[in-house]
This record gives sequence, structure tokens and C-alpha cells, in this order.
Amino acid sequence: MAANKCVAVVLAGCGVFDGSEIHETSAVLVHLSRRKAEVKMFAPNIDQMHVVDHLKGSPTEEKRNVLVESARLARGEIHDLADIKVEEFDALIVPGGFGVAKNLSTWAVEGKACTVHDQVTSTLQDFHKAKKPIGLCCIAPVLAAKVFPGCEVTVGKDENIDGRFPDAETASAIKEIGSKHINRDVHECHVDQANKIITTCAFMCKAPIHEIFDGIGKMLEEVLKIA
Repeated sequence: MAANKCVAVVLAGCGVFDGSEIHETSAVLVHLSRRKAEVKMFAPNIDQMHVVDHLKGSPTEEKRNVLVESARLARGEIHDLADIKVEEFDALIVPGGFGVAKNLSTWAVEGKACTVHDQVTSTLQDFHKAKKPIGLCCIAPVLAAKVFPGCEVTVGKDENIDGRFPDAETASAIKEIGSKHINRDVHECHVDQANKIITTCAFMCKAPIHEIFDGIGKMLEEVLKIA
């Protein structure tokens, strides 16, 4: 019998507006558990761009640390991203949430002109170089689009069909930085076979939570097939 896969999950804080999206992260962990994968979680030991009051939807004067906040989601079992060793893992997963665009990169304020955090860039490059699959959901596919120009990703649809894809302009930005956007619905994923990058739109689509959960499951199924 094949050994269980070992998967690294990179978090960006805790909470949709300034960290990792909690429901997406939970879906990732449930689907990996169901497939008997071993999981180790990581986050960069850096300050958040800002802290958002999730009740009011506005920034506060607080300062918080991405690694410390990610520990909330990881139930304390988390490690500094600086210590990740690609040879210990079969795959890499990055859930979405605005923390990806604020803490792991500067996409939230600079869009297609953004930079990706150095540790995040080197982690993605190391897994890619080792030909190990990378799974990304929600806004996280922009990391791959920026780090691997020419790769194929999905963040849903490039048109706001029936109001379901309010962030459709993200697809256009991905094209403008030289990567390819593939239209997929929320229950689907896209597999870039050449780069072993698997993406799904998750909360980039206004859909019932079970459909988002199913789409993440499809993405992880494809990741583990390749791993």
C-alpha cells in the first residue's frame, strides 16, 4: 500500500478580511484528513499589513503577527515558513482569504504590479522545481500567476455572470501579467499539467458554502493524484 501523502499548508493569518479564509482552510484540512494525508502548517513570521475588525469591516489600530494569528486556525500546531523543507512534503496548498493579497503579497494594494513575499516566492519555486503539485484556491492563484508567468490558473470566470463573480476583473489582471486564466465554475478546478498547479475559485464565487467545499475537494483530489 502506498504511503500517505504529506502536505504543507501555508496560512496568511486568521480571518477573511486580513488573513486566511477560515471556511476554506477548514475545507482543505477536512478533505486532506478524509484522504488520510499528513498535514503540517506554516506561516511567515511577519506583521500583518493591517488588522480588520470583522464585525465593522474596517481596519483598526491593532498590530498582529501572521504566524501568531495563523496559530489560531492551526490549533497551535504551526511552524515558521522560513523552516519549511520541500523534501519532506509531497504537495503544497495555500487557502485563500485577503491575507494572501495583503500579507503573502501586495496584490490588495498594487494588483498586477504586486510583489510576492520572498519566503512565499522561494517556497513556491522550490516545490515547482521539485515537480511537486501546488494547490491554490480563491485569490491565492494570483501568487502562481505572478511567480510563474505563463502558467494556467482559475479564479472563477472572467465575467460577472448573474452576479456570481464580483471579482471577475482579477481574471483580466492575471492575463495582463502574462499568465493564462481558465474559466471554471465553483465546483470545478483547473489543472495546469505542465506546471502541476491546481486551482479553484472558492469564495471568489458567490455560491453556497457546500459548493465551495466541493470545489476545494476537487482541487485536493487532483493535487493528491499528482503527488
